[in-house]
Amino acid sequence: MGIIEDAHNVKILGTGDETIVLAHGFGTDQSVWKHLVPHLIDTHRVVLYDNMGAGTTNPEYFDFQRYSTLEGYAYDLLAILEELRIESCVLVGHSVSAVIGAIASISRPDLFSKIVLISASPRYLNDVDYYGGFEQKDLDQLFDAMQSNYKAWCSGFAPLAVGGDMDSVAVQEFSRTLFNMRPDIALSVAQTIFQSDLRHILCHVSVPCHIIQSMKDLAVPVVVAEYLHQNLGGDSIVEVMSSHGHLPQLSSPDIVIPVLLRHIRHDIAV
Repeated sequence: MGIIEDAHNVKILGTGDETIVLAHGFGTDQSVWKHLVPHLIDTHRVVLYDNMGAGTTNPEYFDFQRYSTLEGYAYDLLAILEELRIESCVLVGHSVSAVIGAIASISRPDLFSKIVLISASPRYLNDVDYYGGFEQKDLDQLFDAMQSNYKAWCSGFAPLAVGGDMDSVAVQEFSRTLFNMRPDIALSVAQTIFQSDLRHILCHVSVPCHIIQSMKDLAVPVVVAEYLHQNLGGDSIVEVMSSHGHLPQLSSPDIVIPVLLRHIRHDIAV
């Protein structure tokens, strides 16, 4: 195994002509795909990896300067594809990793046959003629809470993000992976994500994009999915699911997995 593969805990499962790369979002790791993977490994080669900063990665590898922008993560994704000699893949990206995939595809569109974006947002802050869902004071309060008592913040944030009570398995799972992150790294990653504005790059994304969104999501309003659809440079399609929460692949697999499989297997009808 190469250095990059080792650092990102890369796993390759299944066999098939088509490669699916699964990229997780903030506060989780590759285990967030546990409901989807069994449906893919009989027909596809599946690549799983952890973003640097996830609780499963070595915190000594986390370069605060490199990961102060999302481009740092996009370089990691391209490096993983290069090390594995993947010439083309379907990228399924959750939350921030959907946007990371979009950034990576601008420089190397040949590597991505399509991107499936789950709960993705190019900007979380409200702006003139743009509704991202948050005001700056909301984010400042979130960052302050993370800094003052990270464990307490995790306990409060997990059920809000997942959209369930503390007793639900999905909330407990997200709480676990969230709490596994080193607090100073989690704060830095959250600041990078929530303060980012990638609206200007959307027109440069030429690969087909399948936008999948919960009807109710604390972090991403439904109108953001439509914004992506209207502003991406290539073909795109939107599907709003009856699921609730920001991690529907974990909390509502019965609803989400069939939708994901359909978008992975079928291209946009032109």
